[in-house]
Amino acid sequence: MIIINNLLPVCVLLVLGFFLKRFELTDGHFLKIADKLIYYVFFPLLLFWKIGASNTGVATDLKYCVAVILAVLLIYLISTGFIYFGGVTTFQAGSFSQSCYRFNSYIGMAVLMNAHGGEGVRLFSLLIGFTIPVINVLSVSTLIWFSSGQYTPRAKSVYIFKALVSNPLILACMAGILYAHSIGRFPLFLTNSFKLAAYTALPLALLSIGGSLTFKGLKKYFGLALKASAFKLFMLPLAGYFLFNLMHVTGLPFRVGMIFLTLPTSPAIYILSSQLNSDTELATAAIVLSTVLSFISLSLVLCL
Repeated sequence: MIIINNLLPVCVLLVLGFFLKRFELTDGHFLKIADKLIYYVFFPLLLFWKIGASNTGVATDLKYCVAVILAVLLIYLISTGFIYFGGVTTFQAGSFSQSCYRFNSYIGMAVLMNAHGGEGVRLFSLLIGFTIPVINVLSVSTLIWFSSGQYTPRAKSVYIFKALVSNPLILACMAGILYAHSIGRFPLFLTNSFKLAAYTALPLALLSIGGSLTFKGLKKYFGLALKASAFKLFMLPLAGYFLFNLMHVTGLPFRVGMIFLTLPTSPAIYILSSQLNSDTELATAAIVLSTVLSFISLSLVLCL
C-alpha cells in the first residue's frame, strides 16, 4: 500500500505525459514552454514557500545535508575514476559523470509530498538549496575538464559562476532561508497562492518529464547507461546510508535523504551536455533508464 499510495500516482502522471505526447495532444513546443514555466516560476515559488514558512531555522538540518553532500562527492570521485579506467571516452565523460549523481527534483518533490507531507517537502527543499550549487560546480567543471582545452581558465570560472548565480532554484532556496530567519510565516492569502502554484508545478512537471522520455538510442547506449544508473541508484544510496548511520541521522531527515539519493538522474544533464559538447545521446539513454529503474530503488526505500 505504501508504494501504491505514494509512488504509483507519480508513475501514472509520467505515463500519461508519455502517451499525451505520443498521441500528439502535447508537442515539443508545449513541453518546452512548460519546462520554462516550471523551472523559472512555479518550482522556485514552491521552494521559497516551503523554506520561508519554516521558523525552525536550518541548524538542526545541516548534519543531514552534509551527509548527502559527502555521499555525492564520494560517488563523484569514484565515477571519475571509472571514467579514466572504465573505457568511457572523453566525449562521453561529461554526460556519464552527471548521470551518476544529478537528481530529478520534480519526481522527488512529488514522492515526498505524497509520502511525508509538508515537513518532508520542507526538508527536501533545504537539501536542494545546499546540494544544487555543489552538483552544478561538479557537473560544469567535469564537462569543461573533458572539453579538450576549448576553454581558458577564466572562461571556465565565468561559466561556473554564471551557472550558480543565475539558477532560479538556488536563488529561491537562499531567499527562503533569509525569509525564514527574518519573518518565518506568510499571510494566509500568500499561503493559498503558493499552494495553488504548487498544485500547478508538480503535475505539469511530471507530464513534461513523461512527454520528453524517448527510448530511441537506448539500445546503443544501454551498457554505459546501466553503469551510470548503478552509480546513481545503487552506489549513491549505499554511500548515503553508511554516512547517515555514521553521523547519526535518523527519523524523517533519514527517510527524506534516502528518497533523495534514490531519485533518477535529472533531465538537465541533456541540456548541459548539449551546451558543453558532450554526448547527448548517452545523456538521453541515462535519463530514460534511470527513470525506469528508479521506481525499483524508490519502492525499496519507501518499504524500508
